[in-house]
Amino acid sequence: MTAARVRPLRVLLHVFLALVALGWLLPLALAVYASLRPYDETARLGYFSLPERLTLGYYGEAWSQAELPRYYLNTLIIVIPALVLTLLLASFTAFAIARLRIPGRRTLLIVFTAGNLLPPQVLITPLYTLYTMVPLPAWLSDSQSLYDSYLGLILVHVAFQFGFCVFVMANFMRTIPEEITEAALVDGASVWKRYWRLTMPLCRPVLAALATLQFTWMYNDFLWALVLMSSGDKLPVTSALNNLRGQFFTDYNLLAAGSVLVALPTLIVFQLLHKQFVAGLTLGATKG
Repeated sequence: MTAARVRPLRVLLHVFLALVALGWLLPLALAVYASLRPYDETARLGYFSLPERLTLGYYGEAWSQAELPRYYLNTLIIVIPALVLTLLLASFTAFAIARLRIPGRRTLLIVFTAGNLLPPQVLITPLYTLYTMVPLPAWLSDSQSLYDSYLGLILVHVAFQFGFCVFVMANFMRTIPEEITEAALVDGASVWKRYWRLTMPLCRPVLAALATLQFTWMYNDFLWALVLMSSGDKLPVTSALNNLRGQFFTDYNLLAAGSVLVALPTLIVFQLLHKQFVAGLTLGATKG
């Protein structure tokens, strides 16, 4: 029985992927390691030294000092509606592009794709000016404008993530056999039934994959909250780490503990949806 032949290119590929994975995981591992050590110990021995003792005390201190529960709530108020709206509107548009014979649908898909190539930084000044000019009722915004409101951040997340979701979902829907919707059309199914009852159940893997990505991107946003908000009690959790920085001295081990706590929800979401996430990335490549 001959041994399986080892291909050098495959070995190099696995080595490269292992190095890339290590490069991504190393900063997180160092942050966790630093958060478990007292600052005076690392200041004396260095961050890459063996620990004399480990403690979880920094996590309790970061939780209370950074006021993380309030900032977590702010983030959920922004991210959950933005995520639902993005996926819902993108699924409508993707279904129309992939399943309805509307004129210019290919051009429309190209426009949505091209929108993802626009750097958001170039829109900071016009968007800030526009937000201060759009009026809102006092019950919806203390500033009575889109600026410094939860709605403003929700809308900017939907606008910037919408094109990517349309592109991914439209291409996934094209892999679904058209005979399914054609049979429903012959039976008299309306457009809504073909969308909601037939197409969307088959899109669960791609929806889970996009939900994981979009939650991570929206949750980790710091730029738009910094530009479009001024009230400190409304900022998302990524800004809570500023509460752990002193004016003249910063305990970087405490900051590392806060960073781990801030990153924890995204890790939990990925762990809960990782099977669907992988299925959503690979299923479209094996169909049609």
